[in-house]
Amino acid sequence: MNSVDAVRSKDQISAVESVLRHKFGEIYSDIWKIGLNLSLRISDLLSLTYDQIDLKTRVCATTEAKTGKKRVIRLNGTAIRLIEKRKREFPADKYLFQVRSNRTKGLIQPISRISVSRAFKSTGDSLGLRINTHSMRKSRGFAMFSDGVPIEKISKVLNHSSPAVTMAYLGITHEEVLRTYDEYEL
Repeated sequence: MNSVDAVRSKDQISAVESVLRHKFGEIYSDIWKIGLNLSLRISDLLSLTYDQIDLKTRVCATTEAKTGKKRVIRLNGTAIRLIEKRKREFPADKYLFQVRSNRTKGLIQPISRISVSRAFKSTGDSLGLRINTHSMRKSRGFAMFSDGVPIEKISKVLNHSSPAVTMAYLGITHEEVLRTYDEYEL
């Protein structure tokens, strides 16, 4: 499996969103933006139903497919705004990101991971970034790290087994750690 990166600047995050919206459509840019704000794995994000989301209490409750762990996520303003918009536009949908294609033959199902992966890869290629569906989680974690959030807290947000896993996940290298000795002379 090829390694992917976190998108490391707000300008690049906006550029990814813009390319997705204009080249692939609003559903893909909404997946990107909500994915950044919820930090769920793509399989969990795409399988979200409106029944799992309570906008009044600002909570999204899910069980991770990979780990089987239950997660309760606080919805921030951006996530709420986008979820409300999607619900207004598609009030009959069961899934937050539901397919409305004739090819589904009337089946109610979420958009496919493969479809999202292709759109994200193409977008990354056009912007010179190595991204895929996992880049949303990495980008949120990296943004938190860059803003000084302790690695232990980021580890909890991403539901990692340890801070060491989170450091490797974010690509924090031994060389970066060594540079801190030069950067912080006391």
